[in-house]
Amino acid sequence: MISFKRVFDFYIRSSIHVALSVYALVRMTHFMFNISDDEPMAYFALFGTIVGYNFVKYDALARAKKREMRNELKLIAVLSFLSLIAVGYFFFKLELITQMVSVGVLALTLLYTLPFFPNRKNARNWAGVKIYIVALCWVGVTLVLPLVNAHITLGLDFYLKCIQRFILVFVLILIFEILDLANDDPHLKTVPQQIGVGRTKWVGLLLLLPFYFLELLKNNFIEEQLIVNGILVLALSLFLAFANEKRSKYYTSFWVESIPIFWWLMVVFF
Repeated sequence: MISFKRVFDFYIRSSIHVALSVYALVRMTHFMFNISDDEPMAYFALFGTIVGYNFVKYDALARAKKREMRNELKLIAVLSFLSLIAVGYFFFKLELITQMVSVGVLALTLLYTLPFFPNRKNARNWAGVKIYIVALCWVGVTLVLPLVNAHITLGLDFYLKCIQRFILVFVLILIFEILDLANDDPHLKTVPQQIGVGRTKWVGLLLLLPFYFLELLKNNFIEEQLIVNGILVLALSLFLAFANEKRSKYYTSFWVESIPIFWWLMVVFF
């Protein structure tokens, strides 16, 4: 009998959970800009995340180890292939301009994964760059693509949301980097490696201040959104404050990655 832990681990390792986080942020964008009935965009982001993250995580493993893969990796490969088919299906349901922008996001993802330049590692291993590339990809997929696809005018609210979304993802990655400090290559020069865990936490906490107060600069901000964002900031602050290298892998891979889902569900239920 398959144990719950094995099913749960597959759910995490196959990138389904992180894909749901991306899906939740796309839905948040739809809510914030009053976009309705854009299922293709939401599902394109969902399945695209599964394909992209599994490619980033398992591409090097698949190329380095030619021997037969474990059953779990086979299942992940099958899931990724089916998700790739779904990505292709929903891609052709997007607007032409959205397709063009999504190709740009794909190029950034490939740059992050594959070594394009001679004698250079991929961007994932460039010192101090990883966190910015990942944050930009998330902003592109969860904010820029949905608005472009809905032909929303990219005014002040768009730029404010770009900054907020970048800060949100940046702080989430800081928590990951704190927990991965013992295992990360020193040459990566992650934020905790460069300034220490304590200062990294302070950076994250200070960044949450503009994340919250930028909401007040919107043309038509909703008071209830300030309450929801306040709860989100509190949750993020607690996860950041209690982050350390001894935490379980589920601390980030499940609980921290659940924060965007939690944020969206608060909006749905409020």
